[in-house]
Amino acid sequence: MLATLKDMSPRRRRTLARWTAFGTFGCILFAQTANWLLFRNLGQPALGLAIFSGTIIPLMLAGPLFFYLSLKLRELAIANHRLVTAATTDSLTACLNRGAFAAHVEATLADARVSEDRRAGALMVIDADQFKRINDRFGHGNGDEALRLMASAIRSAIRSQDAVGRLGGEEFAVYLAGPCDAGAIAGRIRRAVETVRFRPDGTPWPLTASIGCVFFDAPKPFSELYRIADDLLYQAKRSGRNRVVIAAAESAVDPAPHVAAG
Repeated sequence: MLATLKDMSPRRRRTLARWTAFGTFGCILFAQTANWLLFRNLGQPALGLAIFSGTIIPLMLAGPLFFYLSLKLRELAIANHRLVTAATTDSLTACLNRGAFAAHVEATLADARVSEDRRAGALMVIDADQFKRINDRFGHGNGDEALRLMASAIRSAIRSQDAVGRLGGEEFAVYLAGPCDAGAIAGRIRRAVETVRFRPDGTPWPLTASIGCVFFDAPKPFSELYRIADDLLYQAKRSGRNRVVIAAAESAVDPAPHVAAG
C-alpha cells in the first residue's frame, strides 16, 4: 500500500485526498442528521453529546476507511490495466499481439462500414529477411534483440494514428488509418529497418525487411486485406528481398503490384 502511494503522481494523490475528504464529510453529515432526528427531543445535553459523537466517530472510522478503500481501488485499476496490457501486447516487442492487432483493424473497418464512410487506408505485412540465419549463428537471445530493434524501427517510421502488431515469429503488420501515401510510408519502414545498427556478439550484421502492402479506398474485411498483403509479401521475397511490393485491394484478382527495390 505504501509503495502504491509512493508511486502515485501528485495529481493522483490530490484525487485520493479529495475522495477521502468527501467520503468522510458525507459520513459526518449523515451521522449528524440521524443523531439530530433521533435525539432532538431528549434535551440539549443528550443532543450535544449525539452531535459530538456524530463528528468524532466518522472522523476516526470513515476517514481511514475511505483512504484505504480509495487506495485499494487505485491498485485494482492498475492491476486491471496491466492485465489488459499483458493480454493485448507482445511482451518482446511491445507491439500489439496478433489477436489484438486483428481485433483493432476489424473494429476500425467495421466502424467505417457502418457509418458508410469510404475511409481509405492500407495494411502492410512485414517480414525480417533471412531471420533464421541470425538465430542459427548467434542464438535466440540475439534474435530477440533483432526483433526489438526491428519493431522500434517500424514504430519510428509510422504516424501516431497507425497501429503496429507482431503477428508471430519475425512477421509484423502495420495498419495505416485514413488517407496516406502508403508507398512512401512502406519505403520509410524498409529504410528504417535497413539502417538499424545490429551487432550480435560484436559482429556487424545487416537487418532488412520485405514488405507487402495493400491499400484501399473503401473498407474491406481484414481477412481479405491480410491475404492480399501476404501474397504481396511473398512476391517481395521472390523478387530478391529488401523490397516493397504494393497494390490496390480493388484489383485483387490481378493486383498488378508495384515493386520498390532496396
